[in-house]
Amino acid sequence: QVQLVESGGGLVQAGGSLRLSCAASGSIFSINAVGWYRQGPGTRRELVAGISSGGITNYEDSAKGRFTISRDDVKNTVYLQMNNLKPEDTAVYYCNVDRLETEYGPMYDYWGQGTQVTVSS
Repeated sequence: QVQLVESGGGLVQAGGSLRLSCAASGSIFSINAVGWYRQGPGTRRELVAGISSGGITNYEDSAKGRFTISRDDVKNTVYLQMNNLKPEDTAVYYCNVDRLETEYGPMYDYWGQGTQVTVSS
């Protein structure tokens, strides 16, 4: 069974840091582009950062200079390093893979279950 599992969320004070992980497990050969999304209370899910299979990154404006997305293709894991966190970063953070190559064939638009990030002021 193929799974995406996010971890690393928690409660942190403003100005603190967290490192989120998105690990793909199961019979996976490769993962393509990955995005970290977040959804706060009463808000739409929004893209925070993305990374292509070739390592090209993009960031939502409020994340630029504070968040860094990276990937380890050996571990099939993508990370989101978040520094100088603000209360407005409070949300459930989800990772999304646009395509997974697995022994069962390609899988598209795969989501993890999310991890809660809470930033106190």
